[in-house]
Amino acid sequence: MSEAYYLPAVFAGLMALAMLVYVVLDGFDLGVGILLPLASDEEKDLMIASIGPFWDANETWLVLGAGLLLVAFPLAHGVVFGALYLPVLAMLVGLILRGVAFDFRVKAQDPHKPWWNAAFAGGSMLAALAQGVMLGRYLTGFADTSTSWLFSLVVGIGLALAYALLGACWLVMKAHGGLQAKAIRWAQLSLYGAGTAVVAVSLVTPLANPAIAAKWFALPQFLLLLPLPLGTLALFVLLIACLPRLARRQAAGNDSFCWLPFAASVGIVLLSFWGLTYSVFPEVVLGRMTIWQAAADPEALWVILWGAIVVLPCIIGYTAFAYRVFWGKADKLSYQ
Repeated sequence: MSEAYYLPAVFAGLMALAMLVYVVLDGFDLGVGILLPLASDEEKDLMIASIGPFWDANETWLVLGAGLLLVAFPLAHGVVFGALYLPVLAMLVGLILRGVAFDFRVKAQDPHKPWWNAAFAGGSMLAALAQGVMLGRYLTGFADTSTSWLFSLVVGIGLALAYALLGACWLVMKAHGGLQAKAIRWAQLSLYGAGTAVVAVSLVTPLANPAIAAKWFALPQFLLLLPLPLGTLALFVLLIACLPRLARRQAAGNDSFCWLPFAASVGIVLLSFWGLTYSVFPEVVLGRMTIWQAAADPEALWVILWGAIVVLPCIIGYTAFAYRVFWGKADKLSYQ
């Protein structure tokens, strides 16, 4: 096996890992931002405190994934970001709004604080919708038709609902008292929306892209892939069953198994991402080029790989350290 074959596959795996970790980690804090308008002023502070130590570092994985696409697959980078210019711009505007609002909402005078809260929530929603539209455009091969754009908007709404589910389940684990009770209700509501979105996207994607349909529904692949949708369904059923029980326990002052909804929602994301990766691999631009056609020269890939070997453990290390240090229930937000 030549290096021109396996090096692009290695970088495709690293890029997929970066995007998966980003969706999980930044997904829950975007979800918290989306849910922010539903809380009281005091609860808003606690919600922000629950993501305060993590949200900025979570976005490192997005930078890593985009950077790997640029340096390892330069031909694909030009096509992808050229076709996604507008949603990428919208995502960056949303992320900038979040970053500015996060700092200024605490330092602003009371009459101005609701505006910064709205900016944080609006930025979170805009970033989530833009990322979903980017995914939808990618799955349709960047087709410029009204149907493909409608599909992309459906994917955008679905991803925002999935982020809301992750955020609600994160708050079930990190919050306490009245906010935790609200988070359980938010998780129950967003669960049905996210489930509907997953089903809709799973059914429409093969129709939007015949190549993906051929990969899923031909035998024996269909039987081998069946555990993915069945596992996803089982996790949704688990959430439907456990959230009411957690609500009763929470009302009685019992906080045991508060981590279970978040673990199940992360499991749903993992299985969905696995299915998505199978659908598109080995193409990096659907219908146009594979990872081998888009890859840089092996000599350049070796240099980049050694850099990734140094950088990736550092990112994993400080991410794990931050989550270990701030493990447990969130406390009142303070900048002192």
